[in-house]
This record gives sequence, structure tokens and C-alpha cells, in this order.
Amino acid sequence: LVQKLDVPASLLGEGPVWVERDQALWFVDIKKQQVHRFDPATGGKRSWTAPEQVGFVFPAEGDGFVAGLQSGLYRFDPEASTFDLIVEVEPDVPTNRLNDGVVDPAGRLWFGTMDNGEKAKSGVFYCFDAGTLTPTVIDDIAITNGPAVSPDGRLLYFVDTLKGTIDVANIQDNGSLGTRRPFIRIDPREGHPDGPTIDSEGCVWITLYAGWEARRYAPSGELVDRVRFPVANITKLALGGDDLRTAYATTARQMLSAETIAEQPQIGDLFKFR
Repeated sequence: LVQKLDVPASLLGEGPVWVERDQALWFVDIKKQQVHRFDPATGGKRSWTAPEQVGFVFPAEGDGFVAGLQSGLYRFDPEASTFDLIVEVEPDVPTNRLNDGVVDPAGRLWFGTMDNGEKAKSGVFYCFDAGTLTPTVIDDIAITNGPAVSPDGRLLYFVDTLKGTIDVANIQDNGSLGTRRPFIRIDPREGHPDGPTIDSEGCVWITLYAGWEARRYAPSGELVDRVRFPVANITKLALGGDDLRTAYATTARQMLSAETIAEQPQIGDLFKFR
């Protein structure tokens, strides 16, 4: 049973991440340039405005966060409400922005860029490791999503949303990627694959934009579960709570007509299910 949470609707809700150190869910609204924190225990909510579109935030070692803004990676300090540049990403492609990412068990940050207009195949996946930014061999994508990493840190799953594909590659010991290979493809009539999340059994959760559901695929690629939502545009899941078995899901209402929003009044809201 999917439940709506008491959080203001997002234009483009994305990047939910459960932060153990403060037992809270953090997520972003890319188009409103906002970072949000939701405390399930109290229902408390806090928000920060970023200087640019923000695709993700991840807790950094020690304290604070690493934020993926349109122009690069930034150090985000919630107490001071500051964003300080760590490294520029694609300064020669101002029409791109950072979109989605993941931190692997080794502490490497993997993320993708994409065309802000969602048309040009200008997106590239990157790895940021110990202060060094390295492009991967995965490029030529209009809308990147993910990536996501298997529990053992050996597999990287990544999404080409417009093609409807999720591919996978081995992560080598030196952090480079092996040859990509197909994992699954989703028919566009069923929705567009958005953010992926991996659970403790290595199964891949894929949210569907314009697809009304989240799907769970076994490592073999077999569809083993699906969860229906009361809204169409599901963007990403995060597993959290005391036992990490509460799934939180962000959704989006960008570019929808007033009539469509009236038909789906909860679209853009934050949801959860067990």
C-alpha cells in the first residue's frame, strides 16, 4: 500500500537518499533548485535553496554533503546554508546539467550529466574518486539516470531513459568499467525508466516516469515485483527507516497541464511503502 507523505509537492522531485547519521530522508527538487530534509519520526521538514538546479545530495565523510549542481560538484553545508565548489563538470557544455548519482561501497561517487532540454545526446557518466574526476566510457545519452551499484560494489547499472534501457558493467578493482551489456529494456508504452536503486538482495528497483509504478528486477533480469502508484511520474526510490525496509519515492509534475494535475492531485508528492 503506497502512502502519501505530508511534504509539499515538487516540480521535479528526485534523488531521495536515506542518511543514517540523522535518520532522515534527503531529496531534491531539481527545477525549484531546492534541497529537502524529511524526518519520518517527527514529520519535520526543512528546505534549502541551491544557487543552481540540483540533481542530488549525498552525505560526505565527517559531515556536510556533496551536491550535484548544474555546473559541478559542490560541498553543501546545511548549517551554514552554503554551497562551495569542489570541481567543475563540463564547463564547455553549459546546456548540460548533473542529474542522478550514487556512492559505491568504496566511497566513489558515480553520476551522470544530461541535456537540460532532454533532447541532445550530450550526457556522460563520471566517477569522482579521492578528488579526481574521470569520465567513463558511457556517453552519447540524452537523459542519464542512476547509476546504481550492486551490494558487493562489483556491478554498475545505468539508465538511458529515452532508449528505455538499463545496462550493466563490471567495476574493475582500479575503478574503471568493463564492457557494458544489456540488462533490461522497457517498452516506452509502459513508461520510461527513471532512477534505479539496488536492494540488499541485489535486485534492481526501477521507477517509471509516465508509467504509474516501480518495478523490482532480479539480478537475472526477471521481473519479480511491481508497486502501483496513484500518480504517473515516479522518479526514484530510496530504502530507509530503522530496518531499511521502508521505500520512499519521489515524483514529478513538471510540464503537466492543469487538467492533468487535477486528475492526479498528488503528483509531485513524496510517497512511501513497506
